[in-house]
Amino acid sequence: MADKHVDELSGVETTGHEWDGIRELNNPMPRWWVYTFYATILWAIGYAFVYPSIPLLTASTKGWLGYTNRQALTEEMSAASAIQKPLLDKIAALPVKDVATDPILSQFAMNGGAAAFKVNCTPCHGSGAEGRLGFPNLNDNDWLWGGSIDDIYTTISHGIRSDDPDTRTSEMPAFGDILQPNEIQQVAAFVASLTGTPKDKSMIEPGKKIFTDNCAACHGDDAKGKRDVGAPNLVDAIWLKGQGEDAIIAQVTHPKHGMMPAWSTRLGDSTIKQLAVYIHSLGGGE
Repeated sequence: MADKHVDELSGVETTGHEWDGIRELNNPMPRWWVYTFYATILWAIGYAFVYPSIPLLTASTKGWLGYTNRQALTEEMSAASAIQKPLLDKIAALPVKDVATDPILSQFAMNGGAAAFKVNCTPCHGSGAEGRLGFPNLNDNDWLWGGSIDDIYTTISHGIRSDDPDTRTSEMPAFGDILQPNEIQQVAAFVASLTGTPKDKSMIEPGKKIFTDNCAACHGDDAKGKRDVGAPNLVDAIWLKGQGEDAIIAQVTHPKHGMMPAWSTRLGDSTIKQLAVYIHSLGGGE
C-alpha cells in the first residue's frame, strides 16, 4: 500500500481524496462526541418503542406505555371539572345577587369571570376593562343601562341591539334630518357647556331650548340620561363616541349605534353569572 499523503503545514495525514488540488485532513471526531451521538440514536429508538411517536396513515404507534400529553391533559381537565361541578351547580341554581354575597361562590365566580372576560370580552373592552372609543369603560360608574349586578347580568345575557328577542334596544334619531345645521350647532354648544366651555357662548341659551324640545325626552331635563332607554348622562364628562363639540355635532347629526352580542346562547348561564360578579367587582358596579 502506498504511503498516505501527509500535509506539510499541519503534519496530519490526509484522507487520500483530492479536489482541484485541495486535500482533506484525516481528523476523526473526538471519541466522546461519537459515543454521545451513538447514545442519542439508542435513546431515539427506545423512545419510539416506549412512547407514541411513529406516524401511520390514520394514527400513530401507541408505544409500550401508551402515554400521551393529550391524555394527561384530558385527565387533569376532568379532575378539575369534577371539583368545580358542585360550585357551578350552586351558581346555576342561585340568583346572581346571592352568588355575589356568598364568600366561597363569590371568589370562585370572580376567578371564573376573570378568565371568561379575557377570552370573550377583552377584544372590545380591553384587558383591564378600561374600554376604548365606542366601547364603554367598565371600571367607572357610568352605565347606560344600569350598573347593578342584575343590570349587568341582563346586559351580558341579552346584549345590546343583538338578535336576542329580549335584547336592550335604543336608537337615537339622526337629527341631521330633523334640525337645521345651525340648530344642531346650538344644541351642541349647550351640551358642551354642561362639562366645559363651548366655542360660542351665545349659542347656549337657544341650544338649551332645542335640547328641551328634542332631547330631554330621553336624556332628561337635567341631561343626566335615562337608563330605561339607554340614554347617556351628558353632564359627567364621560364620552363614549367622541369628546368635544365637533364630536357632539357629528353624533347629533348622524348618531353611531354600538352593538353587543347576546352571550346567553354562547356561554351559558353559570358563566354569565360569573362574568357579572367579576365586572361588578371592578369598582364601577352599583
